Amino acid sequence: MRRRSAALALVAATAATATVTGCSTPGAERDAVTAAALRFARHAESPGRTAACRLLAPATREALARDPGPSCEAGLTDAALPAPGRVRGTDVYGHQARVVLEHDTYFVTRFRDGWKVRAAGCAPRPERPYECRVKGD
Repeated sequence: MRRRSAALALVAATAATATVTGCSTPGAERDAVTAAALRFARHAESPGRTAACRLLAPATREALARDPGPSCEAGLTDAALPAPGRVRGTDVYGHQARVVLEHDTYFVTRFRDGWKVRAAGCAPRPERPYECRVKGD
């Protein structure tokens, strides 16, 4: 009986710690990353692209404003991102994630205010890093 009580106490303490520290399930993290990527995709295809720029990581937004410039919105237009298509898979690695779409791949990073797209328009290259049309420094 003591072992069972000790085991139940350990389970309860672990659950309480997870709740206090804000840990989430891997499925919930994948869902949050996928939702952020799809919001970006939807706004990146809309006129103006201001909302899409707000969904980019700060360094990525700044890089687009510099090159090609003169603004993030103009940089997104110039990047001519492919229509993403459906989600094929989402991989989360701590604060970093990759969302593989039918016609594109996004790299996403977690910030205090949520998941932001760090790179888009990314294509894999054999035995080399992805080549991305939109990325931060």
